[in-house]
Amino acid sequence: MIIGVPKEIKPQENRIGAVPAMVLDLVEAGHTVLVEKDGGLGAGVTDAEYASVGGQIAATAADVYGQSDMIIKVKEPLAAEYPLIKKDQLLFTYFHFAASRELTDAMVSSGAHCFAYETLIHRNTLPLLTPMSEVAGRMSVQVGAVCLEKHMGGRGILLGGIPGVEPAKVVILGGGVVGTNAAKMAAGLGADVTMMDIDLDRLRYLDDVMAANVTMLHSSPIAIREQIATADMVIGAVLVQGARAPRLIRREDLKDMKDGAVVVDVAVDQGGCIETCKPTTHADPTFLVDGVLHYCVANMPGAVPRTSTFGLTNATGPWAKKLANMGVAEASRDDVLRTAANVLAGKITHEGVAEAFDLDFTDPAKVL
Repeated sequence: MIIGVPKEIKPQENRIGAVPAMVLDLVEAGHTVLVEKDGGLGAGVTDAEYASVGGQIAATAADVYGQSDMIIKVKEPLAAEYPLIKKDQLLFTYFHFAASRELTDAMVSSGAHCFAYETLIHRNTLPLLTPMSEVAGRMSVQVGAVCLEKHMGGRGILLGGIPGVEPAKVVILGGGVVGTNAAKMAAGLGADVTMMDIDLDRLRYLDDVMAANVTMLHSSPIAIREQIATADMVIGAVLVQGARAPRLIRREDLKDMKDGAVVVDVAVDQGGCIETCKPTTHADPTFLVDGVLHYCVANMPGAVPRTSTFGLTNATGPWAKKLANMGVAEASRDDVLRTAANVLAGKITHEGVAEAFDLDFTDPAKVL
């Protein structure tokens, strides 16, 4: 199979879908790998490094898409890339379809086969989402702490306080990978942290392993409103696998929050769990609504592309090789890879995506 790795074109997105070690593994498995010229520079990887392990350098994205049977990316295709995608081409990347009807319709119309990192389930986990969730969770506290500075529009609070002055209160909605990593960072910096989740077993586990300055609360609409009213920072870290994120904070709830409080919605690429959040970029990351500063960058890990690229490809590499070795038909019937199949040959093959837009669902095993 000819496998293409194009350069990402989303603003301030410097990750790339494969590193030299992954390219070598694919080449040794008998595949040809085309990497777009200078595609890895943002992550600190040169064309020479790809070439040294058997990768071939393609001059343009059109060359990569035009010659490849399979495309490995990081982010979802943008509108400029839609015309490059061919019928029956296999795409393996983050799609987050439930957040975009436009993207969903474009991929259905293309006739391509779309396997999404974020919905692949193995041993009851989401192994291809985990590394970027770890990065985003840790980054959410870093960027939130900066946003709390007065010149950024925040309350002018040091996250951990100092002796004699209270620390910031951080409320984290969700106790999964993002929330856990956010809590570790916030607690380590000395903040007063509250984690909220609906899973009592998860809360019991987190209560055993988290620092003493992290409190666990069962989540409900009333409890959320009570907590955000006294919060300096709120981190949205809720995920419903393959589906749109639930709305946990409404516009009218903002009036109860402190002026200069900060919300960081990590779930924004799945539609966001805060009603007033809309996707922003690293170049223009924040906006103000009712006195509350919003940080809603949809590709947060793109700001640390070397860490993110190597972390991501550590996880995606083995599955990319398995997918390439099997091909679409066999993969769509594999117990694990079929969970990543979101769109096959013009059919919606993931229930969460179908439900998000009230479209028909087709079992992936019955498409090809």
